[in-house]
Amino acid sequence: MLIIAQHGEIFIILACLFGFFMAWGVGANDVANAMGTSVGSKAITIKQAILIAVIFEFLGAWLAGGEVTNTIRKGIIDPELLQGDPQLLVYGMLAALLAAGTWLLVASMKGWPVSTTHSIVGAIVGFAVAGLGPATVDWGAVGKIAASWVVSPLLAGTIGFVLFKSVHHLIFEDANPFSAAKRYVPGYVFLVGFIVSMVTLTKGLSHVGLDLTFNQSLLLSILLGLVIMFVGLIMQRRIKFEHNTNDHFGYANVERVFGVLMIFTACAMAFAHGSNDVANAVGPLAAVISVVQTGGEIGGSALVPWWVLVLGGGGIVVGLVTYGHKVIATVGTGITELTPSRGFAATLAAATTVVLASGTGLPISTTHTLVGAILGVGLARGMTALNLRVIGTIAASWLITLPAGAGLAILFFFMFKGMFG
Repeated sequence: MLIIAQHGEIFIILACLFGFFMAWGVGANDVANAMGTSVGSKAITIKQAILIAVIFEFLGAWLAGGEVTNTIRKGIIDPELLQGDPQLLVYGMLAALLAAGTWLLVASMKGWPVSTTHSIVGAIVGFAVAGLGPATVDWGAVGKIAASWVVSPLLAGTIGFVLFKSVHHLIFEDANPFSAAKRYVPGYVFLVGFIVSMVTLTKGLSHVGLDLTFNQSLLLSILLGLVIMFVGLIMQRRIKFEHNTNDHFGYANVERVFGVLMIFTACAMAFAHGSNDVANAVGPLAAVISVVQTGGEIGGSALVPWWVLVLGGGGIVVGLVTYGHKVIATVGTGITELTPSRGFAATLAAATTVVLASGTGLPISTTHTLVGAILGVGLARGMTALNLRVIGTIAASWLITLPAGAGLAILFFFMFKGMFG
């Protein structure tokens, strides 16, 4: 208690700095989930992607980032175990933020799309093992998270494969692909509106006081899907068939129709991502603020002040603008060649997987899900369409993430303990 009273202000300043650093890592690395397919398919330029993401990621983080955020992410450790030594939680959360932020900096510089959730989870496991002993970690929860490495890419890849095959069969194999696109794309627009609304309502807005049941979310998502379909129909009517001597089948015109779809998915996915993943940065930060302000009292959850969400949203934006382009390039062009129709199939498959995971409570990574979906779409065109070297590098970076976060957190935990303890 005495340590917290003596160094309270220093702890809060450090927590804000490290929280901003972690949010920077989320922006630099994870925003590729929302933007990679849109940029890779050339539906929007990198500058437009950054502009869309800056607006919608920040709005998602600020408006829907969480009034109440669990301080001990994913239930990995029991807060009751720290009641006697609240300063250990402060050291641990500072170490977790700094460790996860450092690993995301390394991964972003290399252009590796890694999971920010797994980075912070690994870091918290590291601090718990170092500070409290291995027995205090809920290894069942950690095992569930590890299982999601396999489950979420497989599920998203399967959905992406089926979606792209349906697009190919219904539209590209038709005698008149452009007419078929105009006929079927409104249905796909509805699907995008419905699925992305479900992502946002089930994952994003429950913290804003809009605590909807699953059935209410379902009904509202159907209505939003119909509204977005109507807007899509208006935009679609403006697309006129352009004759091109090099494009006998009119495929380029079909891709222009799908390009309209990609703008919708980019905006909505950025909002849902900002609202969901800002918790990785502000959760531990809120825990430190809560412990310091209550004089060492530890609760299972902490109220997040509004300025903390602004700090998190600001960090995400700065990370995206400074380093986001590297991971966007890997996700958008490194794995397989994307066009708007392929990018649409991948984004919708990833969004669908996130909705299914939210409904079943499966802890998944949006990064793993999106990469799996892109793999599925690439696989629909045959193994030769995939860049196996890039896929191998991504898989290796995923395996390293948890132990890297844990190892760095142990190092930083003892450093803070030595400095203040």
